[in-house]
Amino acid sequence: MPEIPKFNGTTDPNEHVTYYTCAIKENDLEDGEIESVLLNKFEETLSKGAIIWYHNFPPNYIDSFAMLANSFVKEHAGAIKVETKKSDLFKVRQKDNEMLREFVSRFQMERMDLPPVADDWAVQYFTQGLNVRSSMASQ
Repeated sequence: MPEIPKFNGTTDPNEHVTYYTCAIKENDLEDGEIESVLLNKFEETLSKGAIIWYHNFPPNYIDSFAMLANSFVKEHAGAIKVETKKSDLFKVRQKDNEMLREFVSRFQMERMDLPPVADDWAVQYFTQGLNVRSSMASQ
C-alpha cells in the first residue's frame, strides 16, 4: 500500500481521492487490477470518523470505486476547501509594518491559490494592495 496521509475528516476529500488514486496507479498493476485495488484498499487510508463511515456500509453495497469515491466526497463535503475567487486578490493588502518583499511573497502565495489571473490584472491587484509608504516609493 502506498504511503499517503490518512483521511480523518479535516482535509479536502477530493484531494484525498486524487492522491490515493495516483498512488495506486503508480504501482505496476495490470489495467484490470486497478479498480479492484482502488476499491479494496481505500479503507486503509481512512481514520477516525471516516473509517466508521466506511464500515457502516451494508455488505456488497459498493460495487465500484467511482461509487465509493462519490459517496466519500458527498459525506465529507464539509471539509472541501472553498475555492478562492479572483476578486479575493483585491483583498490582499500590505500591512503597515510589512516589508515590500514580505508582501510580494504573500501576494504570490495568495495568487497561486486562485484560478489563472492575467498578469496585467495581477499587477493592478498588487499595486492597489500596497500601503501608502510602498505605493509612494514605487512611483
